[in-house]
Amino acid sequence: MIFPIVAYGAPVLRKVGQDIEPGYPGLTTLIEDMWETMYASNGVGLAAPQINKDIRLFVMDSTQIFANLEKEEEGIYPDAPGIKRVFINARIRSLEGEEWTYNEGCLSIPRIREDVSRTQTVVMDYLDEQFQPHTESFNGITARVILHEYDHIDGKLFIDYLKPLRKKMLQGKLNDISKGKVRVDYKMIFPK
Repeated sequence: MIFPIVAYGAPVLRKVGQDIEPGYPGLTTLIEDMWETMYASNGVGLAAPQINKDIRLFVMDSTQIFANLEKEEEGIYPDAPGIKRVFINARIRSLEGEEWTYNEGCLSIPRIREDVSRTQTVVMDYLDEQFQPHTESFNGITARVILHEYDHIDGKLFIDYLKPLRKKMLQGKLNDISKGKVRVDYKMIFPK
């Protein structure tokens, strides 16, 4: 099932997600539906708050980014060919390396892309879909996608990293998104 994406301005996008336990009702189906929703929306990551669920769950697939690289870009990114993974109850253990800037977008904030600085590497504690624990280091674009989705389960959005003046300049577009005045090729839910 393809879920509608929750638009900017919805309270669930600002809530800190709750941990989930083994036996969470319908978890296997929920994860399958999140993959389907993410791919149908042309996303590379999707967090549960974006489908109106305030839990600490996200999926991401950075292999899609690398599949579309130009020949001259191959070899630039240390994390190629990327990963496809489910993260449950994720927590950042550490952030490492220098910050680097990359242009980010978000399914919940369509038609807005901005440069965001994030660290090169994240060490993450998380559970997989079988609730097996992992501590793993991720870098490059994969780390960026993970950090973007992790922000969602912590009630943050990529626009929170923008300078106040830049965010103020975008406020009209953000207001339009929350009112449903935006065209997208996927289903969305807009705040009332």
